Amino acid sequence: MSLTAVLRACTYAAPLTTAAALAALTSMASAADLPARPSAGDLVKQSQAADWRPLDPNNTLYMELPAGRVVIELAPDFAPRSIANLKTLVGEKYFDGLAVLRSQDNYVAQWGDPDAETKPRPLGAAKAKVAAEFTVPMANDKHFVRQMDFDGYAPQIGHSNGFPVGRDPKTKTTWLAHCYGMVGIGRDNDTDSGSGAELYAVNGHAPRHLDRNVTVIGRVVSGMALLATQPRGGEAMGFYGANEARTAIKSVRLAADVPEAERSNLEVMRSEAPIYKRVIEAQRNRGGPWNKFSPNYVELCNAPIPVRERPAL
Repeated sequence: MSLTAVLRACTYAAPLTTAAALAALTSMASAADLPARPSAGDLVKQSQAADWRPLDPNNTLYMELPAGRVVIELAPDFAPRSIANLKTLVGEKYFDGLAVLRSQDNYVAQWGDPDAETKPRPLGAAKAKVAAEFTVPMANDKHFVRQMDFDGYAPQIGHSNGFPVGRDPKTKTTWLAHCYGMVGIGRDNDTDSGSGAELYAVNGHAPRHLDRNVTVIGRVVSGMALLATQPRGGEAMGFYGANEARTAIKSVRLAADVPEAERSNLEVMRSEAPIYKRVIEAQRNRGGPWNKFSPNYVELCNAPIPVRERPAL
């Protein structure tokens, strides 16, 4: 680990012995002094079928935009009530014909009802308010695999079933982290003011200060470029003004409600698979002839779970 990580580990983790600290410091070296390492891409090529899992059609959304499909994987272990309400909205085709409302540079792209303040679209059977699900009990997080790097926003970090998470053993809570592509529910000041009728995706540097302040429901696993390249809005916070064109939403559907032949054939690397620990290490210490320094550190949001098209059988 880096010198900073060693010093912080002494404060935030179990105390290091002098020998262990010296060993950690000795491990720091330039890439030129270390043997060649496989890249994350190399490891993906080396992976086996058992290292991957297909997306669950009952927890995957397809948002169809004029330029293509955005695929969102839901995380019901972390926001079960919010996701149930969102599925109700999707089942009633609430989002069809709505629009991308906001594109704030290096922050979020947000979508929902452009007329929500004046003539809102009815929510049908969905609830107008859902209690906040900013954190859940650690017991809900059955798949947590810890990443040993220091993090300023959480005592512990890692991945759970493919999602980046933070957790606090003292409060016995865990939560989804605001990494690139993560999807959350827009709300007002009241914590229960988000219904899922307005959603956003992180389109820039991870705004981790939002962790534990917003209900996060999943992440974009494909098509994020369609949101990240939306024209930036001209009004405050990137909202589009009256004379600015908004990208229309053609439809949002649960994958299970889409004919199988029309589904996206994607799979996600299992974060509990041993090879994923090697993927983390490959991103912590990048090898190859171009890299000249090995930091032995990687931020949570710079260690994304690989996603790929499922190979033909």
